[in-house]
Formats: sequence, C-alpha cells, structure tokens
Amino acid sequence: MSRPKLRTHPLRTVAAVAASIGMVLTAGAAYATPAPTNSTLPAGAPHRATTLVSSHVGTSPTEASPAETSPVVTWAASPQLLGTAAQERTYRLVVRTSVGGSGLRIRLSNAFGDRPVTFGRAHAGLRKTGATLVPGTNHPLSFGGSPSVTVAPGGSVSSDPLPGTVPPQSDLAVSLYVQSAAGPATGHRMALQTSYVAPVGDHSADDSATAFTQRATSWFYLDAAVVNALRGTGAVAALGDSITDGSASTLDTNRRWPDFLARRLQDDPRSRIKGVANEGISGNKVLSDGSGQSALKRLDRDVLSQRGLRTVFLLEGVNDIKATPAPTAADLIAGYRQIIARSHAAGLCVVGATVMPYRGWRGWTESGEAVRQRVNSFIRDSGAFDAVVDFDAAVKDPAAAARLLPAYDSGDHLHPNDAGMRRMGATVDPGLLHCSRR
Repeated sequence: MSRPKLRTHPLRTVAAVAASIGMVLTAGAAYATPAPTNSTLPAGAPHRATTLVSSHVGTSPTEASPAETSPVVTWAASPQLLGTAAQERTYRLVVRTSVGGSGLRIRLSNAFGDRPVTFGRAHAGLRKTGATLVPGTNHPLSFGGSPSVTVAPGGSVSSDPLPGTVPPQSDLAVSLYVQSAAGPATGHRMALQTSYVAPVGDHSADDSATAFTQRATSWFYLDAAVVNALRGTGAVAALGDSITDGSASTLDTNRRWPDFLARRLQDDPRSRIKGVANEGISGNKVLSDGSGQSALKRLDRDVLSQRGLRTVFLLEGVNDIKATPAPTAADLIAGYRQIIARSHAAGLCVVGATVMPYRGWRGWTESGEAVRQRVNSFIRDSGAFDAVVDFDAAVKDPAAAARLLPAYDSGDHLHPNDAGMRRMGATVDPGLLHCSRR
C-alpha cells in the first residue's frame, strides 16, 4: 500500500476522529472479577527500573531547573458517567506515561457527580507487576498542602507537584482512597488497561498487592497526569471515538494508535511534541450526545484544558455518519469548523484525519458512504486544517475502498486490530504536529 498523502496548511487547523461503538461496562462490572494471584507485565510494556526520586540522577531533560521547565500533560482520559459511586475503597489505577518529567501532578474529576466526593488520601508510584509497586517509589500526594481533598459536583482538582521524576513510557500507579462518595461516579469506561481495587479501607500507601483483590477495566476519577518537562516541550491531544480509545486493540499492551504515536514521538529527537493525551470515547459523536458528551460539548474540558497542549488531532465523525437519523455532510463539516475555530482561538494547531472505511459494519449504508466521501474531501482539500493525515488511504482495502484492509480489520469491519493501530500510528508524520501558531 502506498503511503497516504500528507498535506500541511500553516494557517489553519481542524480535527476529525474516526468514530465507533465500543463495549460498555457498568461501574459494578468494572471491578467484579477477582484479581489473579500472579500478574505478569503486559506485553509491549516493559518495566522501567527508574524510580520516583527526590533527586535527579544521570543526564535527562528532567534534570533541568524549575525555571527551565514547563508543565506538559503526560497522560489523560476523558471523563464519563460510570454508574453509582462507591466509598471506603481504594483504586489503584495503572496508566502509561508519554513524556517524562518532574513535579508530577494528577487531576481528579467529579464531572458527572451530583454530590461531593472526598478522597482521603492519594499516592503515586511506579507499577512493578499487577498491583505491586516498585519499592520506594510510592509517595503521598497533597492538595493545597492537605492529604485529603473534596471535589464538588461537576468540578475537578489538581494535586500539588510531587518531588522527583517520572520516566517516559512507564507504568504509573495512582492509588486513590475514596473516603466518601454517593450518586453518579465519574471515570473513563473503556480503559483497556487492568487496574485494581481494594474493596475495604485505605490501602493507597501499600506497595504490595495483597489488599487489591479485585480488578478494574475502567479508570475512576483520574482524568489527567502532568509533569514538568524541558521548556519548549509540548503535547498533542487526540480527540476521537472508540478507534482513538483503542477498542479492539489488545488489553494491557498499550496498542491504541495514540500509544504507537507516543512511542515514536519519544524516540524522535527532532520533535518537541512529546506528551500525548488520549481523549477518545467509545461511541462518541461530533454533534450530539450519546456515549459521552459530544465532541463540541467536551472540547474545552477534555482537550483545551490540558497543560502544554500545542496540537489537537481530530479523528471523529463515523458515529455521526452511521447514526439514525444521520446529519448531512454540511452539518458535520460545520461541527468540524467550530472545533477548528475554538482550537485556533486557544492558539492551537489542528490536524484533521480522514474518516476511515467501515463497509461490513451493520450500520453501513450507501448514503452514509456518500457522506463519508464528501466529508473526507473537505478534510483533504478545504485548507481548513493546519495539516491532514489520510487514515482512510492508510487502512483501506485497495480492492474495495469502502472496506478496511483485512490485515487491519479486527473482524467487525469498523475497528482496526493491533496491526491497524500500528499502521495508524506510523502514518502520522511527527512534523505535522507542529505549526507556527506559537
């Protein structure tokens, strides 16, 4: 297959994220399975021996003085409604960092709660295997100097900076003791990462896995992690649906397409974009609510609020196209233009990605295919975006352009498999993530 044509437009920007429908978990189902007694490290996610420390060792950009650094998001996930909240339990949430740095801060969200949530304590450390932490790396977080914090309904709060450094591409374990909670819970449903639950009491300071007898396949309350990276380092936020969220990629292997991109950016000495925030929600749409709030509604909270952000990468629209009733191509393009305008007003570049083929999925129609083609023509040729990535060209079957190439098809004809996710990550030229807006 020939490489897709990548085009840059230095004065404009947009985002379009290939949408889809993914699995839906309830808050109860997310942690009902007993944890294995012997967990192994996920394939493709080797353990890094670097620890969270209070002094810097070796040569690294994270050794820079505070005046030489600036905050950059290293991990993020869009908040969703997760069913009913539970209290007097500890969540050990495993997340994969992108950029490394010092002064770790986490952000806790109660976006969908209708009552306050009190976190009695919170810790952060490096995960060794399963729910077990690397000894000596688990340190308490504070909030305005206090070990405890209450987050108001609809609100969020960030922790104080944690002394020491967090390595890039590492498994960070954030342990949250939920002391008091009721009503709707907030979190991210389809984590595609096993986390752990201690069903009774505060075990946030534990290094061992003993108390964490249940597993979770969602992230609860945690929606971002930020580090201080070398000044000039930036981040990209991938705004999308289940394709960006990683649906059909292999659990616990970090094979979502933004994960592949994050590894490439980390290894590319030319790129100043190192942080990657995955803001995909399975089933999400640009124009209307459904599985999560629409991209237009959640843009400010999920994307524009991220620290160190330089670029918005939009791959969304397929869920709009296959909806009943479906919007017109003009409706969807108008939604893209709103995202572009708001992102530009925030000083950000916008990269637009073409909507990928999905013939064979139960919602495919000839009329929907015609809308997809018109929308993709706008993305490629309008000049509305600062740059364009042609995912459609990268993953389609040359013999049947409305279908995914079988080698990239998970089997449902909509979501790429691991090989398809790798292909998507490889298709993004890191140079396209930079523009002259800053």
